[in-house]
Amino acid sequence: MNQVVMVLTIVATIAILVLIGLILSVIVLWVRAWAAQATVRIRDLIGMKLRRVPPQQLVLTYISAVKAGISITTGQLEGHYLSGGNIQSVVRALIAADKANIELKFQQAAAIDLAGRNIVDAVQTSVNPKVIDCPDPVKTPTGMLDAVAKDGIRLLVKARVTVRTNLERLVGGATEETIIARVGQGIVSAIGSMASYKNVLENPDAISRKVLDSGLDAQTAFEIVSIDIADVSVAGVGQIANVGAKLETDRADADKIMRQAEAEGRRAMAIATEQEMRARVQEMQAKVIEAQAQVPLAMAEALRSGNIGVMDFYRMQNIVADTAMREALSGGGEDKSEGK
Repeated sequence: MNQVVMVLTIVATIAILVLIGLILSVIVLWVRAWAAQATVRIRDLIGMKLRRVPPQQLVLTYISAVKAGISITTGQLEGHYLSGGNIQSVVRALIAADKANIELKFQQAAAIDLAGRNIVDAVQTSVNPKVIDCPDPVKTPTGMLDAVAKDGIRLLVKARVTVRTNLERLVGGATEETIIARVGQGIVSAIGSMASYKNVLENPDAISRKVLDSGLDAQTAFEIVSIDIADVSVAGVGQIANVGAKLETDRADADKIMRQAEAEGRRAMAIATEQEMRARVQEMQAKVIEAQAQVPLAMAEALRSGNIGVMDFYRMQNIVADTAMREALSGGGEDKSEGK
């Protein structure tokens, strides 16, 4: 029984010493918070120690919030820390928003921070709008947008977009890359609708106004303040400046090649038809010769069968000779010999 009492006494002594050590470790923070009129209960500080939340970081952050007039509790800060958030960034953003008369609640700031956005930079950008280049010079080697007007002249354009962070759409809103892509598309489309490149060079503000009125910042984390055409020029030496003329030339060359191919096809068809007709003439001549060869055979058969007599045959020969003589006298025979 005495041994049990001794063990319990030792355990109780150790527990008391641990509790005293915890109180002593947080008493300094409690005094600092009390002196700054940012009261923190000692049991809350001990609970932070047990939950492995750094009391010093949390208390100092809480003191800065209270001194800045931000209504916040240590429980909210501790909960945000345990969720993986950055309590110092959230408090700094709340203070900056309050000084700039921007409405920003702790829940909204914590959500933005947990979403992976830089809440401090977002508030600063909301106060002081920043300028981004379009197109992105890092991703575009030339640093210029390529657009073509209706008259076929190719233009190189560079724009500067002034944006302000929209805190209400920061969570779930599109990033700067979407703004750059939309503005670039809008500029190319606006230039493409211009009748002449001269209109763009004379009045580049018309392009920026048309793009700005398109509502390109919808569903993004930013609000477009202005779009300014920083540079616009016609494509220089070594580049295709008149795209329309180049397309017309290419189209004419293609039409020429097609017409040449069609003419060559017709020529080949004509040659083939001529050869076919010559072959048909030769075929008909062969048939004529074959028919003429059948005449003596028919005469011999007629003589053999008694259908005609010898005198009839001689009379026929005389008629043929008389006909040949008449043709010779009239010049037909000469023409015939020449034809042969």
